[in-house]
Amino acid sequence: MTDLVRPVRGGLIAGVCAGLAKRFSTSPTLIRVLFLASMLLPGPQILIYLALWVIMPRQRA
Repeated sequence: MTDLVRPVRGGLIAGVCAGLAKRFSTSPTLIRVLFLASMLLPGPQILIYLALWVIMPRQRA
């Protein structure tokens, strides 16, 4: 496992899903699909995504 950071390249919106995928050694597409599927359930998914966008540091170049 690696550090939880948002990558400089490879992120579609903010790089949160790409950073989570890299951290857990999985595909960014899988994380994105899981996130979109979770949007069908009630809950604070958008707030969690925004919080991770603010909290997760940007990867150093």
